[in-house]
Amino acid sequence: MKIGLDIMGGDYAPKATVLGAIEAYKVLSGHILVLIGDKDAAVSILRENNFNPDNFEYIHTTEVIGMGEHPTKAVVQKPDSSISVGFKLLKEGQIQAFSSAGNTGAMLVGAMFSVKTIPGILRPAITTIVPKLKGGLGILLDVGANADCKPEVLVQFGVLGSLMAQNVYNIDNPRVALMNIGEEEEKGNLLCQATYPLMRETSLFNFVGNAEGRDLFSDNADVFVCDGFTGNIILKLAESFYVATRKKGLKDEFFDRFNYEQYGGSPILGVNGAVVVGHGISNPEAIKNMVLLSKDMVESELVGKITQAFQ
Repeated sequence: MKIGLDIMGGDYAPKATVLGAIEAYKVLSGHILVLIGDKDAAVSILRENNFNPDNFEYIHTTEVIGMGEHPTKAVVQKPDSSISVGFKLLKEGQIQAFSSAGNTGAMLVGAMFSVKTIPGILRPAITTIVPKLKGGLGILLDVGANADCKPEVLVQFGVLGSLMAQNVYNIDNPRVALMNIGEEEEKGNLLCQATYPLMRETSLFNFVGNAEGRDLFSDNADVFVCDGFTGNIILKLAESFYVATRKKGLKDEFFDRFNYEQYGGSPILGVNGAVVVGHGISNPEAIKNMVLLSKDMVESELVGKITQAFQ
């Protein structure tokens, strides 16, 4: 397997990404890591750290999409950027997975216009991991790809999240809940009220009803579905728990699990390829785990199973 890594993406690239590649190499067990970006800069960093550059393959690029650039314009106007080239390689089958801690919008645009969405998928979704108080984890989606959604889109998110929970995290018969402001069926805004009956009637996943914000870290469900606006607010609030406990000098195993470094990145589900987006402030540990998550997505054959589910 060849895994593509954008070494120019992220606030601390290319140093953090290249150092993360070194850490990933140590546990990849024979898989090939392809570094996409400024080859000279990468080789220089590797040699500074007494690491043999020949352990990686390289695709040299001359352009970088900045974190603040307009996603669509940047992808079109910078065809030799590390993100654009990465998706070209993924589309052509030269790599089996692609990950980047760069511009999230550009990654989403690149995925949709290069490898494209899986037939039948209305909107791709970005996922994140939710730690549970009693151990284990859940999945929350969407966390930012779609600020506005229709009911049928949320139903598809339930399918995507259920398939990921089952195939990547080995959760048997995942329980899917709709994020809402109350447990009762009639609660919520117009979107939730219209989505609930669709989820209740579907046989595509194991729907267990509404979940409130206080249920997120419980064992009431395994997959939590919401629109990207709501999900992104939840995600950013959850990430702040780890930062707050650190600033207060508190050490707690549960809150340590909110550290984004442990999970590395967020998969984009619903596109024809294993694509993972990392946090812009990713350090080497986060980059390593982002690469390993990419590997897990390929090995689980998740894209193929999603494709089959939507035929």
